[in-house]
Formats: sequence, structure tokens, C-alpha cells
Amino acid sequence: MAGRNDKNNPKRFDSVFFWETARRFLDHELPKIRKKSGNTVASYRSSLNTCIDFLEEMKGICRERVCFNDLDRKSLKDYLVWMADIKSWSPKTCNLRLTAARALLSYASEECIDITPLFVSSQTIHSLNVPGGEIRYFEDHQIKALLDPPGREKRSERRNRVLLVLGYDAAMRVGELTGVKVHDLHLNAETPYIRILGKGEKYRSVPLMKKTVQHLRGYLGEFHGDLPEPDAPLFYAATHGVRHGLSDDCIQKVLKKYAEKCRNEGVPMPEDIHFHMVRKTRAMSLYQEGCPLSYIQQMLGHENISTTSGFYAFVTLDTLAKVLEQTNPDGGDAEKNWKDKKISEALYRL
Repeated sequence: MAGRNDKNNPKRFDSVFFWETARRFLDHELPKIRKKSGNTVASYRSSLNTCIDFLEEMKGICRERVCFNDLDRKSLKDYLVWMADIKSWSPKTCNLRLTAARALLSYASEECIDITPLFVSSQTIHSLNVPGGEIRYFEDHQIKALLDPPGREKRSERRNRVLLVLGYDAAMRVGELTGVKVHDLHLNAETPYIRILGKGEKYRSVPLMKKTVQHLRGYLGEFHGDLPEPDAPLFYAATHGVRHGLSDDCIQKVLKKYAEKCRNEGVPMPEDIHFHMVRKTRAMSLYQEGCPLSYIQQMLGHENISTTSGFYAFVTLDTLAKVLEQTNPDGGDAEKNWKDKKISEALYRL
């Protein structure tokens, strides 16, 4: 692109402006102004680096020469195709990575009007169709088995059980669970609760059930002693005598390990499980018990009620069964066609 370094050219051709703007976007705008979490910023950073990799690998543009004009509509459409066809990433992943490029263009257009046409044109790119996904959560007997897994002889197993119990009771994200400190527990309050640092660096308080409080008291006594350090991670491992907080991957492995133990004990478990299913299971249980969605929203830390209702406000088979029995009392023992597997799959899709 000849002349892109000419001072008379608009900034959309200026590679220095691109790199300075991108760094301000990631290092200041997202964490300081928009209050995005560290995980969100890391996701945006990874997505933008992937886009730059594409420009270098497929468009032959040296990294140090990348400028905003390289993010024109055609390049972004090619980027989307490259992610889907060459990298074989899921449509959802491709769309999220494209969103990061659009967000950078949006921010840059606020800094320099020359970028506005690029941002506007990026908005006309159609995202890839994402197949409707099934809402996956554990059945009652499955979550009970997970929270009371076989084997509690080892110290780590006792820690892991309390970890799962707390994660379920407070409907926590895995990143929230790894970030819990001892001082976040308020077990002596009139209503015991945990203070959780969630997305957007926002705190929320969630009450704890009596059994969970009992588990936590026993855990604190065994793992943190009589004088626990307030700033210490609640759940930790020790390497060469040095304590450190658990990673997200560690907690995911704990859940999968216990799920496998449950399978070996004859309790069927879903394949490819992840910790977010525990959170969804808690929310679904509350919803089925009649808990108002606004309460569930507060507990989950959703900023928008539509996020909560979109995931949890749908009829379940049990709820549907009760309604059908009430509206069709003379049905006798007629076969309930709504239990058909195909209908079940349709009900449990977004």
C-alpha cells in the first residue's frame, strides 16, 4: 500500500497510529473505562493477535506495517472465512474474534474520524450462523452424586468436595471460584454470605445455605487453621511448601475426575462436561422451585435480565408434564407424546 507512511495521508494508513491505538484500547479503554474483567481483556488481546497473524500469513503484510486500512470489509470477510475453513473453528468462536476487530475499529473511529468508514463497513459483515445449542445441566441425581463423590480419605479430596459444594451453592463461574479469598466469606453474619468478584470487576453478595456454612467451617479449620490469613486464596495447592491459588483448568479437571468416579459407581454423567454446567444447574433448580428471575439474575451477576431469562426461562419437561396433567385430567393412562425424544430435544434448545 504505497505511501502509507506519508504524513499527508490519513491515519488509517499509519501503522504507528494502529499499534498505539490498539495498545490503548487493550491496556486502558477495556480495563479502566469499560471495566472489563482480566479474562475479557485477555480474550480481546488474543483475538486481535489472531487477526494480525492472518494479515501477515495470508495477506503478506509485515506485522510492523499493519494499519487500520488493512481491516477493510474485504479483509475482514476473508478473515472470517480463514477462521472457519482453514482453522476449522466453531462459528461462535469465529464471530467472537471478529467482534474484537469491530470493537477496535469502533474505538479507533472515536479517536480519529478517518477510521469511521472502516468501522461502518465492518458492521455490514454478516456473522456466521451459530446452530442452536442445547441448554446443558445436571439432573438432580447427577448433581447430588457430584457433590458427594466417592472417596474422602485424602486431604485434597476433602478440599475438592467443599470447592464443588460452594461453587454450586453460590452458582459461581470457575474464574470467580479461583479468585475467592478467605476474607470474602462472612460466615458469622446474621445471614451468612460470600462476596464474589464477578465480570466487569463488580462485586455481588450471595447468601450461603446452612450445610454449605458447615462445610466451610470445617474446611477453614483444616486448611487455614485458627488464624487464617484474610488475603489468602480460599482454595489452594502447595508446591514445595508454597501455597498458590488453583487455576481454572485445575477446577475443570476436578469436576471431570469426580464425574468419572460417579460413572464408575453406576451414575451416568453427560460427556464433555464443564464447570459452567454446575452454575446452570443451580440456576435451573432455583427457577424450577419458583424463584423470581430477578433474584436469579442478582445471584448470577447478570447485568441484564434478558441474559438470565434467555438461559433459564423456558419450560422443562417436568413443568410441562404438570401443566398437561392439570389441563387434561381425563387423559387417563394415554401415552404422553410430549416425552418423545425428538420433542424433548426441541424443548431443550435455545
